[in-house]
Amino acid sequence: MDLAPTAKPRLTVLSGPSGVGKDAVIEVIRKQAPWVWISVSVTTRRKRDYEVEGEHYHFATRKEFERLVREGALLEWAEFAGNLYGTPRGPVEARIAAGIPTLLKIDLQGARQVREAMPDAQLVFLAPPSREELHRRLVGRGTEDPETLRRRLNHADEELAAEKEFDLTIVNDYLERAADELVGLLGSPVLAAARHHL
Repeated sequence: MDLAPTAKPRLTVLSGPSGVGKDAVIEVIRKQAPWVWISVSVTTRRKRDYEVEGEHYHFATRKEFERLVREGALLEWAEFAGNLYGTPRGPVEARIAAGIPTLLKIDLQGARQVREAMPDAQLVFLAPPSREELHRRLVGRGTEDPETLRRRLNHADEELAAEKEFDLTIVNDYLERAADELVGLLGSPVLAAARHHL
C-alpha cells in the first residue's frame, strides 16, 4: 500500500502590510504547531541582546551576504535602512523535499521575488479587518513622528492594494483564529515526521 503524500509539499509565504500582526500570528504558530518549520532569514543587521543566532536570524557580514546573492543561495533579498535581509534557499528546499510544512514570513517585495523563484509557492495575504483598523493599529503604536507615520500609512495602503496578487487572504480579526486558519493551509503534522531525519 502506497502511503506517499498525494500532494507535493509547497512553500507557504505569509505577507501583508506593516502593523497587520504577522509576527504575532507566527508566535502563536510556534507554540501551537511546532511541527511547522519557520524559515529563518539572514541579515547584516547588528544582533540585538535578546536575539539568538539561528533562531531569530542568521547574522552575516555584508561581504558574506553579497556572496550568497552572487551564488544564487537566496530565494529573495532586499535592503532596508542600510541593512540586507534575505531567505536562504537551501534549508527551504530541503524541508519541502522532506515533506515538512514550511512557512516563510516576508514583505510584499520578497513575496514577489519568491513567486518568481518558486512559482508553485502558496502566497497568503494577512489582511486587517479594515483599512481603518490597520491605520488605528499603526497610529496606536505611538513610536513615530508625524512624517514617518504618514509615510507608513501611505505604504500600508499600497500594500493593501497588492492583496489581489496573492493566492489566499486570511483576515486577522482574531489572532488565534487567523493562526489556526494558516496552520490549516500548511498540511498535516503527520508530514512533519520526516523532520527528524534532517
